[in-house]
Amino acid sequence: MLFSSNTFTVNPINIQDSWNICNFVNANEDRLRRYFPKTLAQNLNPDLSKLFAEKKVNQFNKKEEFLFTLQPKESNKIIGLIYLKEIDWNTKQGEFAYCIHYEHEGQGITTQSINFLSKYAFKTLGLNILQIIVYRNNLPSIEVAKKCNFTWIKTLEKEYTPPGENPLDMELFELYKN
Repeated sequence: MLFSSNTFTVNPINIQDSWNICNFVNANEDRLRRYFPKTLAQNLNPDLSKLFAEKKVNQFNKKEEFLFTLQPKESNKIIGLIYLKEIDWNTKQGEFAYCIHYEHEGQGITTQSINFLSKYAFKTLGLNILQIIVYRNNLPSIEVAKKCNFTWIKTLEKEYTPPGENPLDMELFELYKN
């Protein structure tokens, strides 16, 4: 466990999480379809989730990408995922992407987790710049960025294309190591 609040924990991905990730992804399929299509596709059943977890543990160990799970203190259920991805070790930069279970939205869990993981990324991983890239209509995600002291930098034109949609302009927020 990396972080523990009164109600939840933040943990690095492990292979034993595969079944719970599958459950999380399937319960939140509608929420994940637009912005996490690869995560969704890789976790449609327990066998796929096991392969996904193995791959993510390997990437974590190689410091290529970091996936963290959010879990209630009283169970192993997954209530959220936070990626630290697009790592550039030359510029010491990474990007957060996060999703929370619909039943836990609006409880401050993502904000607390991003605050903790930002400190972890700066102190433990040695990163200097963290990014959050979000669609302008995703107000809860923008609020997380703002509450975690990320600063709006610019609009990235046609930055992301959701499945079956036209490219979207995305908003870039950054946080710098003190």
